[in-house]
Amino acid sequence: QDAEVVRTRDPERLAECDVVVDVGGEYDPERHRYDHHQRSFALSMHSLQPSKPWTTKLSSAGLVYHHFGTQILANLLGQPEDGPVVTALYDKLYENFVEEIDAVDNGVAQTDGEPRYALTTHLSARVGRLNPRWNDPEQDTEVG
Repeated sequence: QDAEVVRTRDPERLAECDVVVDVGGEYDPERHRYDHHQRSFALSMHSLQPSKPWTTKLSSAGLVYHHFGTQILANLLGQPEDGPVVTALYDKLYENFVEEIDAVDNGVAQTDGEPRYALTTHLSARVGRLNPRWNDPEQDTEVG
């Protein structure tokens, strides 16, 4: 709730952070490092939770959702984490929202015949508009 959000790729600043998401080049949930940008990274919801059917490679958003999604939903709904309401909502939110983020972030084509995931939000385009253009002389992501 009172966290400071820092946008940086500076390893020294990242080392000072309690949680690092989508930068830093490491996935280490015990140290709260949730980046998927390693050549060897190939985790999916199914590989982390074999009872889940989704094989789309996870992005950092999917990693955070995997680790904290049920806890957040349970807190918001006042329901137990392992209850049927939280379980059903967790699955529906992944299938209809987070999987799209994972797929788009990892460059997974939506179709090659049968659609691989649902495209429902265009969230990636919205996030992209927050970043400076590649040819913008002012590349400071802190400037808003």
